[in-house]
Amino acid sequence: MYPNVQAYDRGVMFNPDGRLFQVEYAKEAVRKGATSIGLTTGDAVIFVAHKNITEPLAVSSTIQKVFRVDARIGATYSGMVADGLHIIDTARSQTQNHKLVYDDVKSIEALAKNISAYMMQATQFGGMRPYAVSLLVGGIDESPRLYEIEPGASFLGYKADAIGSGKKIATEMLLKDYKEDMDLQDAISLGLKIIKKISETPITEDNVDIGYIQDGKDFLVLPPEKLKAYI
Repeated sequence: MYPNVQAYDRGVMFNPDGRLFQVEYAKEAVRKGATSIGLTTGDAVIFVAHKNITEPLAVSSTIQKVFRVDARIGATYSGMVADGLHIIDTARSQTQNHKLVYDDVKSIEALAKNISAYMMQATQFGGMRPYAVSLLVGGIDESPRLYEIEPGASFLGYKADAIGSGKKIATEMLLKDYKEDMDLQDAISLGLKIIKKISETPITEDNVDIGYIQDGKDFLVLPPEKLKAYI
């Protein structure tokens, strides 16, 4: 038993076992968040995200889970809403600044690296807490790319991935049903199939977001009237 174990709970510092408790707590917040799924195909990147609306009088259109970051980049998150929205805004600012300086679209890998570096600061300095959010960032530069960035600020590329409370079930279904050569419509259908399996309530156009980018086109977040065709 280490002396004054609670001291490692009051800030972001390693305990003698090499653990960062605050980062672990942030990961737990992500595990309780609504599920988001990202998939890549030969020419597209697709996001399907569940909106966990618990307030019966809430206006569903004011809750968003899939975002256009740049013309060629999209993102979704799971975890604390405020943290997710802040990181999305940060990603947008970084891509816009890159465009102004270099007159070019920022690569998806470069953006994932920059966001992870930004989030890492919250794991290194006193008086801060880690961001309680995981993100899926994807788009097309040379080819379709998808990255997950987690609260500890590490990032990794994926062909298909899931974050949030349904990650375990979603990963099992992706391992079984995902195929690299599937087309856009099949990928959207698989994402919705997984969300329907995980959700405890019926899926409608009000509690799910879908966004995608296909080669040669800009990133698109589907409006509710177009979601009906898929649901």
